[in-house]
Order: sequence, then structure tokens, then C-alpha cells
Amino acid sequence: MKVFKRFIEFLNKLKDIDLLGYRNEGLSDKDKEYIDSLPTQNPYGIIGLIIGAIAFAFGPKYGFIPVITLIFCIVTMFTFDKEKEDNPWPFYIGIILSFIGLYMFIKGEAHHLIL
Repeated sequence: MKVFKRFIEFLNKLKDIDLLGYRNEGLSDKDKEYIDSLPTQNPYGIIGLIIGAIAFAFGPKYGFIPVITLIFCIVTMFTFDKEKEDNPWPFYIGIILSFIGLYMFIKGEAHHLIL
């Protein structure tokens, strides 16, 4: 349990890193304070939503993709901070799309695209 807590703390530190280095460049202190007070979106939720869509699209053929997506979405859902972030739904939708892809893999169903 202690390892899991440390892992979540590590993920929380990673999402606060400014990779490009110029997020608040050229802004006054008042503007930076205002921007920091606005609720943001959890980056792991967006990643979970995208790979959930991939699990839905390719999960019926490759069953390991929905399983990996489920694990990722459930683990990173603990990084959601209700005070700083405003929307947990990307996690939920990623999980649902992964379950659908996994269900289709188990049942042997496939998507039928008409072009």
C-alpha cells in the first residue's frame, strides 16, 4: 500500500512539470495567479480517454490493449484532485470504452465498417 501511495505521489509530481518551459512566460504575477486558480484538466485523464478509444477500436482483435488501458485508467484515476481539476469523466469514459473492447474480444465480436 505504501508503494502505491508513493507511485501516485510520483505521478502527481510528473503532471505538474512544464515540459515546454514557457507556459507562463511574459505574464504578470497577477495573471499567473489567476491562471493557477482556474480548474484544469488531468493529463492522465486525457491520455486514458485516448487509449480507451484505441482499446475500443482495436480491442476486439487485440485483447491485451483493453486490459492495459483498464489498468492505466484505474491506477491514474487516483491522481485526480477535486480542488485543482474539474472533470473526472475522461477516466470514466476511458474505462467504459476499455470494457466494451474487452467484452467484444471475449465474445468474439468485431466492428463492421461500411465505407
